[in-house]
Amino acid sequence: MRLGVLDVGSNTVHLLVVDAHRGGHPMPMSSTKATLRLSENMDGAGRITVQGAERLIATVAEFASIAETSKCVELMPFATSALREATNSDEVLASVRAETGVDLRVLSGVDEARSTFLAVRRWYGWSAGRILNLDIGGGSLEMTNGGDEEPDVALSLQLGAGRLTREWLREDPPGKRRVAVLRDWLDAELVLPTKQLLDVGKPDLAVGTSKTFRSLARLTGAAPSSAGLRVRRTLTSSGLRQLIAFISRMTASDRAELEGVSSDRSQQLVAGALVAEASMRALSLDTLEICPWALREGLILRKLDTDMNGGPRATSSPGPAADIGRPAPGGGAALSGPIETVSQ
Repeated sequence: MRLGVLDVGSNTVHLLVVDAHRGGHPMPMSSTKATLRLSENMDGAGRITVQGAERLIATVAEFASIAETSKCVELMPFATSALREATNSDEVLASVRAETGVDLRVLSGVDEARSTFLAVRRWYGWSAGRILNLDIGGGSLEMTNGGDEEPDVALSLQLGAGRLTREWLREDPPGKRRVAVLRDWLDAELVLPTKQLLDVGKPDLAVGTSKTFRSLARLTGAAPSSAGLRVRRTLTSSGLRQLIAFISRMTASDRAELEGVSSDRSQQLVAGALVAEASMRALSLDTLEICPWALREGLILRKLDTDMNGGPRATSSPGPAADIGRPAPGGGAALSGPIETVSQ
């Protein structure tokens, strides 16, 4: 069965076409990306602009056509933080549906975290024990911890690399003092969620997913993508500290020249690295394993499980063996607002 997974993120739109056979593992056939920068096409009221909506509609229509040409029997379209938070999200989604016939499903941050965790579990298998996973997106940071296929705790924080770049690191390159202040702020923001994450149990394996973690691992010496999915890749806290000292002095255009860094992500690389560093520091992690599977693969696996009508199937290992937002007006005094969790 050939499936198309259409991922509308804060910065990019990504179409992944896979052969997904029940009882097997999704095999990628093609991958198509386009820069959208949806989160940058919002006005002061948090509304996606007319220009932003038009670009979104045109891109979704183009990618739906590619999925059809690729003979996908089904297109699984979803959107994450940018459309989740836009104040005119319903209006924009209705326009996309009317113009393209594509019904975008907006995932909650917790849904993102849970589906990503499923992909990580299926990649490493049951022998990995309790897994802690971190995923840095453009708009949010997802954190999970669990010993099964569903995490015991799933958190989503408004600490995405793109968001923090816009809010904190507008200068290019960012000033040394600004980087230091952001570091301190991140440490404070992560105190409560990391405590809740570790309260359910110490992980046997700590994992990082997402393009941000893959890029950071590559820049600190991990094997390139051309080496294949099954090559072990890691990110160390010491390597990350050295990398931040280097890239924080570079302009975005210079960072785009680094191997493994695309031009559309070079602007938010420093913020992403700072989030990764702060998360590892708060969780006392020296090393993260880098998993090639993430949200898209998790959604495919969940669909296959649902189609089988038998719930989650037994895990085999293909590879090496809660929204937190700023308080609303009049809300509580917590640093980041309420924590959404999934508990077993």
